This record gives sequence, structure tokens and C-alpha cells, in this order.
Amino acid sequence: MKQTRLFGTDGIRGIAGEYPLDQHHVSLIGRALGQFLQRSRSGLAAPSPEPRVLIGEDTRESSRWIAETLAAGLAQEEVVAVSAGVIPTAGIAYLSRRDDFAAGLMISASHNPYRDNGIKVFVHSGYKLPDEGELEVEENIFRLAPGPVQAPAALRLVEDATLRARYEDFLCSLVPPGTDFKKLRIVVDCANGAASAIAPELFRRLGAAVVALHASPDGRNINLGCGSLDTAGLQARVPAEAADLGVAFDGDADRALFATARGSLVDGDGVLYLAARHMLAEGRLAGRLVVGTVMANLGLELALGSLGLRLVRTPVGDKYVLEEMLRSGANLGGEQSGHIIFSDHHTTGDGLLTALQVMQIMVRTGSPLDELVSDLKVCPQVLRNVPVREKVPIERLPEVAAAIRASQEYFGHKGRVVVRYSGTEPLARIMVEAPDEAEVRSHAETIAAAFQRALGA
Repeated sequence: MKQTRLFGTDGIRGIAGEYPLDQHHVSLIGRALGQFLQRSRSGLAAPSPEPRVLIGEDTRESSRWIAETLAAGLAQEEVVAVSAGVIPTAGIAYLSRRDDFAAGLMISASHNPYRDNGIKVFVHSGYKLPDEGELEVEENIFRLAPGPVQAPAALRLVEDATLRARYEDFLCSLVPPGTDFKKLRIVVDCANGAASAIAPELFRRLGAAVVALHASPDGRNINLGCGSLDTAGLQARVPAEAADLGVAFDGDADRALFATARGSLVDGDGVLYLAARHMLAEGRLAGRLVVGTVMANLGLELALGSLGLRLVRTPVGDKYVLEEMLRSGANLGGEQSGHIIFSDHHTTGDGLLTALQVMQIMVRTGSPLDELVSDLKVCPQVLRNVPVREKVPIERLPEVAAAIRASQEYFGHKGRVVVRYSGTEPLARIMVEAPDEAEVRSHAETIAAAFQRALGA
């Protein structure tokens, strides 16, 4: 299949104001999506006299103008845009499938810095735009590109606040009757992102006592020293507040990481383990398997194996996790980074839903989070991100390939070495894990140094 040139592993991303997220090309993306939806109205799109598209935003200063420029492009193709305002990505996926929206667009670059932004596309089913749809939209963009460079004036959007309320109602409906959160005290790090608009209110509505952190977005402080990328503050605050739990979201709240009452960090691997064990005990874990990625810690695989469960690994990216879940019939999957998919409830990763699941398990078992993950013995794992000036195939980098091969041979079956390029940033990502932390760090540094010599930015 032809490879896309604009869509990455999670939509279209870039620096706001620069190609492909300059005003002209954002307008073209809107038109290209509009043409795709008009053509596919009897297929992927929802039936309606005039296709409607739902648009949500995170809190970056560029999100609104990108949303309104997209809306103008859609309007040129007679597609109506409806604004949900600031809302988590998962809210757009939910509302797209629950209403007569032909598609849902989320304006966000997730965990990236505020200067970046992106466009995530969901079809009416609530799933992300499939590969063949991405290719068709790209073909439309490149066909339109030689035309006039004057983008239409942005179309002013008026937020419909009832949409976010409906998403909140959906989340509340997933909490079984009789579940009492009133004894829970939680610290919530909203990353100055989309969770700021909903998370504290949601958890208070369900009865929990809430201490909200980083819930005052100013357009530029999203993910800045907070959220799921920087959990040190949360980990310190939870024991200081004598809280039972801490949760950290990323910019668009589709991932969640947790801090225990003692301040220990529980990542996506920990959530997969505790959720799998609980679902197994209740007879709800389909196929006795869990879907993770190549980044899942070896300790998770061993812990699941001790329960008679199997871990199936995929490439990094929640889209690949979901594809495998649909293929295998699994109903639990996710990433170490905190994207967790409970497919019995939703079509995509949802940090708020994940937090509610963890809270429910704590309440129903009467166990603190530390205890729920105590049987998960994590192997030392080192992650290194190396900025690169280009993404040359690793097999064409002899020194890098040799360093990776040497580490793999050294560890054998007692360790893992995973090296890949980021799907959204100019980075080489290096992961090494094994029982000995000093050896892990040494091998990760050796591979990182080889990358820096070969492709250092």
C-alpha cells in the first residue's frame, strides 16, 4: 500500500503555523476531509441530509484558529462543523458515534509542547480514520494544493457546551450503581490541558474528594512541567495530601498515569496488570489475553503468565493495539505510556475512563493501589530519546545496527532491546530492559551515542 506523507501514527501533526499546519494547508485539509465525507456518506459517514463534523480542541493557543480554519474548509464542501470546545479526545470519539456526526476531529498534539498541534480524525463508528481513508484524504489534499493559495476566512465556531456534558454523563454511566467513591481522596494533575475542563468536576460529581493540580491553562502551559510526562510533583503531592490516589493526564487526556498513596508511580503496564487480574476474577477478560506493545515491560509478560494469561505485543501506537484487539477479540489492551483501551466501553484510549476503572477496582477490592500492583515485578528499563535530523532506516546505519545487535546478543532471552523512530517527533527512541540496571543503562547509552554520531540533530 502507498505510504501516507502527512498522516503519522496519530493523525497529522506539526508546528502550528508551519506546513502542514499553516492556514492554507489546514484549509485544504478541511476541504479534503469534506470531499472524502461527501463521497463516503453511504459508507463510513453517518446518514444525514447535510454531513456534520464535530470538532474538539485542547487548550493550546493555536487550537481555536486551526479548528475555525478547518471549519471554513469543510464549509466549502458543504459540510457543517459543530464545536464541542475544549474536550478530551475520547469525548470526540464517543460523541461521533452516539450522534449523527459523519466524523469527529480533535485538534491536539497530545503530550507535545504547546507550539505543536495536530488533527486527529475519527469516523462515525468512533474509530480512527483507517489507512485507506488517510490515503484518500491525502490524495485530495495534494490534488487541491496547486490551486489558489488564499485560504478562506476562518469560520467562527460557537461552542455547544451540552456536548461535553453528554460525554461526562457517559463516563458517569460506566460506574456501577452502589459504587461509593466518597472515601477516596485523589489528586488530579490535568496537565493544563483538556482534562482541566472536565476531570475535577467529574470526580467530585461521583463523590470523591479532589485536589486539582495544573488545571489553569493559558494556551502555552499545556504539558509544561506537569501531567503524564512529568509526574514528580504529583508523586510528592499525593502522600503530602494523605490522598489515596493520584492521576496524571496528558494534554488531550487520552492517557493516564497514577501515583499510589506512598508516591510510587504506576504506569500503563501496572494498569493493564491490575485490570486484567480483576477482569479475570469477574469472568470478563476475553480470550485470556492482553494486548500491549513492544515497549511493555518484560515483568508484565511474566506477571500475566503467572495468571495463565498471554501478552500479545504490537508496534508502538494505540491504533496498532486496537487493530490487534479487534483481530483477536481481546477487550483489554494498552501502552506503557498510559493509553488503555477498555473496548467493552469505548473505541479508543480514554484517560478519564481509565481513572474510573482504577478507582472502581480499588473500591470493590478494598485494596490500595500499591497492593494491587505488588505482584508486578518490573525489570529495570531505560528509555532514551535522541533527536535526529532525519529518520534513516536503521539497517542503513552500520554503527547503530551493530550496537543494537551486540546488546541483543549480550542479553539473549533475559532482556529486550527495542529501537524505533517516533511516529510524531524527530526522535530515535531506545528502550533497553534486563534484570541488571547498570547493564541496562550502559547498553542504552552505547546505542544512543551511536545514533548521535550518525544522525545527531
